[in-house]
Amino acid sequence: MTKSIDLKGKIALVTGASRGIGAAVALAYARAGAHVILLARTQGALEEVDDKIRAAGGSATLMPMDLRKLADIDKLGPAIFEKFGRLDIFVGNAAVLGTLTPAHQVNPKDWEKVFDINLTANVRLIKTLDPLLRASEAGRVIFTTSGLAEMVLAYWAPYSASKAALNMLGKVYAAETEQTGMKVNLVDPGIVDTAMLAEAFPGGYGGEMKKPEDVVGAYLELAAPGCKRHGEVVCA
Repeated sequence: MTKSIDLKGKIALVTGASRGIGAAVALAYARAGAHVILLARTQGALEEVDDKIRAAGGSATLMPMDLRKLADIDKLGPAIFEKFGRLDIFVGNAAVLGTLTPAHQVNPKDWEKVFDINLTANVRLIKTLDPLLRASEAGRVIFTTSGLAEMVLAYWAPYSASKAALNMLGKVYAAETEQTGMKVNLVDPGIVDTAMLAEAFPGGYGGEMKKPEDVVGAYLELAAPGCKRHGEVVCA
């Protein structure tokens, strides 16, 4: 059982916060005392998460955004600074699966979409958020990765390649922030019962699955002010 983590007074941004792991992490952070900025494309789904957070006694700010619109990402850091003056925790969780198909048959537009959201958006996010995170007393960056970043599975080229690249991005960013108060890590949540898993296995996965709530402990640990981990891939 995860020990209690106190995030009182912290400002956290979670992408892909409208459902699945992102929604579960956002709710866990709010319960731990953080004010959570919920970022996803769908306003209605964000409002549902906001309702759960408020019912739990927490607070949130809704930030509807399409992460393929890079110019909007670039405005995010200044907007957060104007409203809150800082950012303590950034969780880069948003991702898409793409089409499962042989590598030689991948549609270029599908490849581009997967990399835009799973990788490039995170590059632009750390660019716009970096000054805020460095200014925090305990800036925390957490990316959601996958075991498929290293495990070879036929037909998963776009998704696997994007997550492998995200792993390296996270580790390089960790090396670059080693002399600061920041901690940068990645979480491999394992097999989780989410909409993406259902998309990948429309006939049903058939194996053991975790619930999104089962993996939030790793995200809480890595967001904690006392976290010592840095540049690691942590299995939830």
